Amino acid sequence: MKARPVDNPPNPWASTEVEYLDEIPPAKLEVWEDHSRQVLSHNDSPDVGFDWSVNPYRGCLHACAYCYARPTHQYLDFGAGTDFETKLVMKPRAAELLRDAFERPSWKGDTVVFSGVTDCYQPLEASMRLTRACLEVCAEYKNPVGIVTKGVLIERDIDVLQRISRDARLWVSISLPFHHADIARAMEPYAASPQRRLLAIRRLAEAGIDVAISFAPIIPGLNDEDIHRVLTAAKEAGASRAHYTLVRLPGPVKEVFEERLRAKLPLRAERVLHRIRETRGGELSDSRFKHRMRGEGLYAQTIHSLFQTTARRVGLRTSYITEPAPDTFRRPPRRPPPSPQLSLF
Repeated sequence: MKARPVDNPPNPWASTEVEYLDEIPPAKLEVWEDHSRQVLSHNDSPDVGFDWSVNPYRGCLHACAYCYARPTHQYLDFGAGTDFETKLVMKPRAAELLRDAFERPSWKGDTVVFSGVTDCYQPLEASMRLTRACLEVCAEYKNPVGIVTKGVLIERDIDVLQRISRDARLWVSISLPFHHADIARAMEPYAASPQRRLLAIRRLAEAGIDVAISFAPIIPGLNDEDIHRVLTAAKEAGASRAHYTLVRLPGPVKEVFEERLRAKLPLRAERVLHRIRETRGGELSDSRFKHRMRGEGLYAQTIHSLFQTTARRVGLRTSYITEPAPDTFRRPPRRPPPSPQLSLF
């Protein structure tokens, strides 16, 4: 990973502001520990099809220019630019805290989704293994699981995914919004290539895992022309479902996205920004519920129709799994603590 200069949009939550008068230092990879007392996050957004999520990591080394989670890094007193990509936060007690949550009488076995904010299979997971540890807890308690990722490291955990799938509902969505590798590299520079993610879909499907293709985000004027190619390839690889979201650029994400777009794809930048505004009422973002995931206007409607028609044509279902998961959750019997009394034999 080539070192880049520190570059962050202004943080409205920061009490101080840094201005470099000399050479800007490189953004170095740092890993911080988060010792939160809880790991389950409750979601109350009507736009998201799940209530509970686990985020073993904050920040993401994939460095996707469009990532809607960038502003959450500002709450940690970091920046939404290179800080989001290099100052990574991990929760070392994630599995322990998840087990504690499952032991509470109030927990009824709802689906837990990995992850609602940043990718649970980003490269840091290769050494930290926090996602795997949490999935092993879910397998032990037979708790339903959903996973959204573009990290092909998920293949490492096929064994535990199969264990969960045998006893509870499990679904996986592989994020794959680009067909052309060069455009993917420009927008999501440290994620696996589109072809490599298609291979991950194939390996998951061959292992009996219910896997979907998440065409997220659709960026008008940039990758909407790839819908047919991506969905066709995903179906051939073994995906059974497909869903999408329209790009949304909240807060500082607009600045990060536009800067990357102009730097890496200068000839397409104005067209893309114009098309996004066509779907967002003249703006680059729209935070309103029921609008932010799909956009509005003729161009947004055309994208929706094209996606639905193409998915049906290639044989992919487009409905989310919204019905409640079967009641499979079971707390394993507790083992009695070892007796302090020494044996005579």
